[in-house]
Amino acid sequence: MSSDSTITVDARHLEPPEPMDRALAAAGLLRAGQHVRMLLHREPFPLYSILDAMGLSYRTQLTAEGDFVILFAHNAEDLPI
Repeated sequence: MSSDSTITVDARHLEPPEPMDRALAAAGLLRAGQHVRMLLHREPFPLYSILDAMGLSYRTQLTAEGDFVILFAHNAEDLPI
């Protein structure tokens, strides 16, 4: 994890349920003005409904390398472009 405004979670080569556990742990650390940047090797469809239930905003990006970057925060304004 790094930066004051970004919590980075690199879960690209972890086996389930570790990526979900790390995502939820990071969500629990979020403060106002912060966001989580999670790196995964597959799209985490189950995570989206949990983020919705937690009231978190999120966005998913696919990198040129084929990894997924999932950004989530309390407010959409806290998500980087």
